[in-house]
Amino acid sequence: MRESLQANSDWLYIAPFGMYGCVNYIRQKYGNPAILITENGMDQPGNLTRDEYLNDATRVQFFRSYLNELKKGIDDGANVLGYFAWSLLDNFEWGSGYTSKFGIVYVDFNSSSLERAPKASAYWFRDLLQVKH
Repeated sequence: MRESLQANSDWLYIAPFGMYGCVNYIRQKYGNPAILITENGMDQPGNLTRDEYLNDATRVQFFRSYLNELKKGIDDGANVLGYFAWSLLDNFEWGSGYTSKFGIVYVDFNSSSLERAPKASAYWFRDLLQVKH
């Protein structure tokens, strides 16, 4: 059995092999319908320092591994039309308030201006999207 890692939320595990498994299952079981992945991401604890948020190496690895598995599924024929990271900005999470951060852009909720700064994962996405294939 493949190992899954725990994200910050107790209900969220990091299991990139599941991405391939899901799109491949849908392809085989349901006749390969169009798939649009609308949320895929992981959270960090809400009590890190600004630098720890900005240097989100675990999230970069998360997206790299999930997108590699998604590419395998597409290469095997899964009809994936789109993918959206979860989420663009740190925000108020319905179940955990501000104690969990999902965004690729840091939001400082302690500043009156709600300062925003791209995390390493935002720069990783930028670089990924600029590569010509």
